[in-house]
Amino acid sequence: MKKLCIFDLDGTLASTLESMAVAANRVLRELNLPEQPTESFKYFAGDGAKELCRRCLRAAGDMECAHYEEMYRKYREYFSETCMYKVVPYPGIPELLEKLKASGIRITVLSNKPHAQAVDVVETLFGKGYFDAVQGQTDSVPRKPSPIGANRLAELFQAEKKDCLYIGDTATDMETGKAAEMETVGVLWGFRDRKELEESEACHIAAKPEELFYLAAEKENNG
Repeated sequence: MKKLCIFDLDGTLASTLESMAVAANRVLRELNLPEQPTESFKYFAGDGAKELCRRCLRAAGDMECAHYEEMYRKYREYFSETCMYKVVPYPGIPELLEKLKASGIRITVLSNKPHAQAVDVVETLFGKGYFDAVQGQTDSVPRKPSPIGANRLAELFQAEKKDCLYIGDTATDMETGKAAEMETVGVLWGFRDRKELEESEACHIAAKPEELFYLAAEKENNG
């Protein structure tokens, strides 16, 4: 049985596309640039707010990111207001988390969101103290795929690498887990597809949250 599960947040635990899209499109309108479809944020997201803003600007026609400073500043401001807009856990996630906790497996979150926003989203969705730890991006914890955040969580709970399961929905997540020398699971209900997860050498691919329990408990799924 694994001792520690490390979950990505956006696209893994919760559907957050609309919260990002509404903030970014508000800025684009103010910059007189075309708004972007919500679905496009599946590809804009995953590597932190700065990269999201750059990808958004390029898609809107600002190939040189001339408006980047204003875009990033305003996005941070507006996203702080909309970070819970239509954000809900994916179906099956609450039940999965309860089973992991009941089995004595520690559950944690590692997000590329700024730390305060990551904590706010997780605590609003699941309650304060529900997760054993939440880690967002800080000056001392650079954004994924740096393994520093994952390693810090493992050290916090004195879990060896072989006893950790790293769970996410993008190539960045798989690269993070691999860099941290942890077993990785790519999930198919998030922002990216099976092809990306397989190409980034996910150890496992999960189509439903319940499959994660069997991987963490190291039991066969006979369902």
